[in-house]
Amino acid sequence: MTAQTAPTRADAAPLPLASAGARRLVVVGCGLLLLLGLSWISLFVGSGNISAGTVSDTLSRWAAGDLPAGARDTTELLILERRVPRTVLAIVVGAALGLGGVLMQALTRNPLADPGLLGVNAGAYAAVVFGSATMGVTIGFAHVWLAIAGAFITAVAVYLIGTSGYAGASSAKLVLTGVAIGALLSGLSYAVTLAMPTVFDQVRFWSAGSLQGRSWDELNAVLPFMMIGALIAALLPRALNAISLGDDAAVALGARPGLTKVAGLAAVTLLCGAATAAAGPLSFIGLMVPHALRMLLGPDHRWLVPLSLLAAPVLVLTADILARLVVASELPAGVVTAFLGAPVLIWLTRRRAVKNL
Repeated sequence: MTAQTAPTRADAAPLPLASAGARRLVVVGCGLLLLLGLSWISLFVGSGNISAGTVSDTLSRWAAGDLPAGARDTTELLILERRVPRTVLAIVVGAALGLGGVLMQALTRNPLADPGLLGVNAGAYAAVVFGSATMGVTIGFAHVWLAIAGAFITAVAVYLIGTSGYAGASSAKLVLTGVAIGALLSGLSYAVTLAMPTVFDQVRFWSAGSLQGRSWDELNAVLPFMMIGALIAALLPRALNAISLGDDAAVALGARPGLTKVAGLAAVTLLCGAATAAAGPLSFIGLMVPHALRMLLGPDHRWLVPLSLLAAPVLVLTADILARLVVASELPAGVVTAFLGAPVLIWLTRRRAVKNL
């Protein structure tokens, strides 16, 4: 009878590749590579038939400070005043929508919730439509402030109505209030655009979600609001983990659900209102990205919050690049996000291992 030898390390079963730490590192690494690669590609794609060599040379001289602002030709203006801010805006808009989606799904404890449920997008759209109809505001720098104001007014109205009466500030009541007010504002906006064709012509491309023609002015206008919203969100991951267990359990763990919900709703309003003002209502970003990250990494908001700032810009950049390539006249990015998001979301929701909150 031969003695049995203990299995060596080489004989032992290999460690699973998809351990939590390894999976997070893979997601972060792939996300960074994709974001850098897509950002670089975005600078080379666009109207004007500008060669890659010209783009590289212009960007190199701009980075070195050899291109004075007042001495730029048409090609340099297209690259530096259109493609560069458009790429940066795609990144910050994607980050804002992705982060807003994480917060909204956490506050409502619904993995398929969308930031638009609070009526923020509808409020921003309605403000731009009414401003165009009554004040002649065109799509540009001025409409950004109108959209942000509309988002804030709508969010305040939703919160005041949703927190009054029976059941207080319950997530379900706030969502129902947001859906009702959003539907009302959307109906009024569509009525105005149908009655006034000139207003429809002004807002139709922006209302489909587009980054075309955006400049540094729009970016500078919305960036402070996005930064404040992101800062608030960065303080909430532990509280979001607590309220995902229910309000009673959150209180037992030392969290303050009421304060967390108010702060989260303020952050969603700032982030999504500013994003909608800059690029119009982009669908599926705030819905799909958090859901996909939760399936990959689990429900821990200490990872979901920062990684949404990485994953959502990848999706927006991909959609914006495809929008410039699919047809000669360029599609709105919102149309592409809908085509990309719908089938992916259906596939995600049909999987058995759906991660709940």
